[in-house]
Amino acid sequence: MDVLPLLMLVAGSAVVAGAARRTPVPAPLLLVAAGLICSYVPGVPDYTLDPHIVLPLVLPPLLHTAALDSSYLDLRANLRPVALLSVGYVLFATVAVGAVAHLLIPGLPLTAALVLGAVVAPPDAVAATAIARRIGLPSRLTTVLQGESLFNDATAITGYRVALAAAVGEGVSWTEGVREFVFAAVGGVVVGLILMVPLHWLRTRLRDPLLQNTLSLLIPFVAYATAEQAGASGVLAVVVVGLYLGHHSWQVDFATRLQEAAVWRMIAFILESAVFALIGLQLRVVVAGLGEYGAGQAAWYAAIVFLAVVAARFIWVFPATFLPRMLFPGIREREPGTDWTAPVIVGWAGMRGVVSLAIAFSIPQTVHGGAPFPARNLILFLTFTTVIGTLVVHGLTLPSLIRLLGVPGRDPRAETLAEAQAQNSASLAAERRLEELLADERNALPPPLADRLHTVLEQRRNAVWERLGAVNEVTGESADDTYRRLAREMIEAERKVFVDLRDARRIDDEMLRSLLRRLDLEEAALYREGATEGEGG
Repeated sequence: MDVLPLLMLVAGSAVVAGAARRTPVPAPLLLVAAGLICSYVPGVPDYTLDPHIVLPLVLPPLLHTAALDSSYLDLRANLRPVALLSVGYVLFATVAVGAVAHLLIPGLPLTAALVLGAVVAPPDAVAATAIARRIGLPSRLTTVLQGESLFNDATAITGYRVALAAAVGEGVSWTEGVREFVFAAVGGVVVGLILMVPLHWLRTRLRDPLLQNTLSLLIPFVAYATAEQAGASGVLAVVVVGLYLGHHSWQVDFATRLQEAAVWRMIAFILESAVFALIGLQLRVVVAGLGEYGAGQAAWYAAIVFLAVVAARFIWVFPATFLPRMLFPGIREREPGTDWTAPVIVGWAGMRGVVSLAIAFSIPQTVHGGAPFPARNLILFLTFTTVIGTLVVHGLTLPSLIRLLGVPGRDPRAETLAEAQAQNSASLAAERRLEELLADERNALPPPLADRLHTVLEQRRNAVWERLGAVNEVTGESADDTYRRLAREMIEAERKVFVDLRDARRIDDEMLRSLLRRLDLEEAALYREGATEGEGG
């Protein structure tokens, strides 16, 4: 196997994604653009999306890391809008887009059109949520978009299988289709519920962080494969397990959490960068397969499907937002009010992604009996143009739309105040516990060490409050910013001394690594504090 193309893909996409962080353009758009350009560069290999790799090997870790970072409590509080989007909208879009394609594209059978509808139905909210966080959308909108992206792939994949069975001539009735859909959905949730508790129990019993993180890497693949083997939805199994593990991550050893966060952040960065680059790289492969369809004719069909996808989302989102509140007083009392700007943003955040393309490439070449699958190459092309169109059009205009609508973002000061109050409550509890422990003669400490414990508590309590204080007129830093900067300078000075001592052979390399690890953990804590403040602002 030639690994050079794979290395080129990973390295190139990482470079582009890293460069995107220095520009106002979202990374997915730059990656897709780079892929489009590179697809016609001489010498660049043909990168064909293999659904047998993307769906079982790329999708589970991406879903797992997204579920770990999501809030189970927030998703539960917004279960109704999330379900309406991830299930109701995907099914509606499948039928609506399929019907439009069947009516306006000559010779496209209804069954094949429904396959197309299922393929382009699920939005990939990775780019949308990245923009939402970057701009600072209200947390409820971000939660709804995240929840949709976690669950809608399961609906689309199951709907695609039902539509595909009808298209290839398996004679699936609507009753059988509904039965298969319900079994896949319920089965995926059940498999996740069965796996989540023993997997979490095993994580908490393993004492070696290396073994714990090895298990963490295997979990999404185990959940996906187990559910798929049972004929259920692997996507839902992965999401259920990930949400449970993320909600109970505080019960895992701190060293495991530190390593796990770094490992999953790296995996998500590599996979997300590579899949968006892969989307762009499909251009030459898809265009070459158009065959009997002319460029102008295919472009017209692409415009039809793109407009149908955009219109279907708005047609669903507005009634789904306001009708339940109008019809059911309990919903009005239970959920916060909203205006027309929220459904506009959710409606415009319907970018499609790699899952749609992977599903499209899994369409078989022939139906039962050996005849070619109707308009397979056209479906691939329409999927590709819809993905590219939504990423470019929506991705470039969503930030401007949010600013134009004047949607209030997060309140950094209010969030910092809430954090400070939470830290103050926790510090008071820790102080009471410390006094109880020190009162026991078995825990006797020399006064300087006992004072140090009190000092650490005081510093932790004050650190967040200082972020609310005045800013240094000379440097523009808060007191907390200055504290972290000076602490890093001190750590760097210590690190240099340790290296000099090693070079002078006064300590060996093993001791150097041990000393540097302590400094690294201190610096990592300072970095996390600064990153948390930056996200809040």
